[in-house]
Amino acid sequence: MHLTYKNTKDEILAVMRQAKHEPPHLHHALELVWVKSGSLELGMGEELYHMQAGDVGILFPDLIHHYQVFSAGQNMAVFVNAPPFIVGAYEETLNQKAQKIPVLKASVIPEDVYRSFDALLTTKDIPIAQAYLQIVLARCIGKLNLVEKSNVGSNDLIYQTVSYISANFKKKFSLEEMAKDLGVSKYVLSRLFSKTFHRNFNQYLNDARLNYACHRLENTSDSITNICLDSGFESQRTFNRVFKERYKISPSDYRSTCLKDMLS
Repeated sequence: MHLTYKNTKDEILAVMRQAKHEPPHLHHALELVWVKSGSLELGMGEELYHMQAGDVGILFPDLIHHYQVFSAGQNMAVFVNAPPFIVGAYEETLNQKAQKIPVLKASVIPEDVYRSFDALLTTKDIPIAQAYLQIVLARCIGKLNLVEKSNVGSNDLIYQTVSYISANFKKKFSLEEMAKDLGVSKYVLSRLFSKTFHRNFNQYLNDARLNYACHRLENTSDSITNICLDSGFESQRTFNRVFKERYKISPSDYRSTCLKDMLS
């Protein structure tokens, strides 16, 4: 499900798909994840939280997180992303607070939370989607241990690096320009990419662009050319080459495969 607000780029995205590895990233959106089958590891900060079928992860905006999948088989999950302003009374909490532990176990999840997730996958009406999101938050936020977001890693170079890439990956910029903006040596930043992310600057930047492109291929009917340019690639030729290097198939074949998986 893909709902875009009139005259804005803000949207609610809801999709059920096979869980997969996703490197550290952040975005200014609420992210919800419900594990439908199998398992998933949700990483936040230095911790990795194990999720099993029925568990729900709640990630507030602007918090670094990542996903790992260690088990074979069908590890299916529902992922929902939404801008914080659409949840009314909870917007201030989402923007100013952070959760110490982002996972709620199935044993404490009310049944109407699962029904709301199912509805989010099919509704085509924004006010209805907003209502279901508010049900999820109303039932779950009170079960979380919240702290001030300002106390969570904002001065850490890793946090600043991920935040910078997340905010600027659609633009053209160099390692030197990024290092200057962050007030560090480009050599310090280069070592950070190598030792922490196990990728060089260009690889990490392309990963961010590809992850966004895949999100668009999976959840919208936008043209591949528009997705390519909106993701920060200079040309479709470069996009196709980098995409094939990572996924071993073309963007159009990737979209076709995702569509078949959703219909099967």
